[in-house]
Amino acid sequence: MKKLIAGNWKMNGSLTANEALLLALGQGLERVPAGSLHCDVAVCVPAPYLAQVQALKASQPALSGIELGAQDVSAHDAGAYTGEVSAAMLKDLGCRYVIVGHSERRQYHFETDALVAEKAGAVLASGMTPIVCIGETLIEREAGHTEEVIKRQLAAVISANGHRISEIVLAYEPVWAIGTGRSASPPQAQAVHAVLRAGLEAVTDLFARVKILYGGSMNAANAASLLAQPDIDGGLIGGASLKAHDFLTIIAAAQV
Repeated sequence: MKKLIAGNWKMNGSLTANEALLLALGQGLERVPAGSLHCDVAVCVPAPYLAQVQALKASQPALSGIELGAQDVSAHDAGAYTGEVSAAMLKDLGCRYVIVGHSERRQYHFETDALVAEKAGAVLASGMTPIVCIGETLIEREAGHTEEVIKRQLAAVISANGHRISEIVLAYEPVWAIGTGRSASPPQAQAVHAVLRAGLEAVTDLFARVKILYGGSMNAANAASLLAQPDIDGGLIGGASLKAHDFLTIIAAAQV
């Protein structure tokens, strides 16, 4: 199974900075011999810049290997939901992936497990792939509740989307390691990924097809050791995805 390296730009970027970053990524990927890129690559960008990135992809052949993703989606199909963006709209803009349930959405926007599961269903219904984020806080980890929390979050997604669970991507993102510079050690990350894999195995024969990404401060320095773990199938990359050299280094680590 190909690994997936997905950049999450969060609330960063400008028209000028985005173009410079993407062109630098394209130049880096151009140096990879045709047909020899052995991982999938995506960038999940702020909604106002989706059209710009779609246009750059269309005009720059070197960017053809980078898929477009969004950072959130409404659970509603359409209607009087001012400020919301529907899955159909994201599909119109060429998105393949949509992040749902990122810890920042859960923390700052009070998204519940049920709402995250509903959003994942909306993404699936529109023919895109949800990247469903799961993870525990530092307090929960120190209290020994990591497995309880991630199993609960996964169970909500399975309950709502069990018949299509093999079509999702999971991202384990320990909340205490996001934007802090701290990262789970490879054994710590692998242990949680193994729990998630076992949870998937209990509900689908296609459990091995589900990519489980690590999303807690993966960077150019630690990517290779994290990606070498048996149940880590890629990375959801935050700050490092805004630096072309670092993001390309992580992509290179996923080739092994």
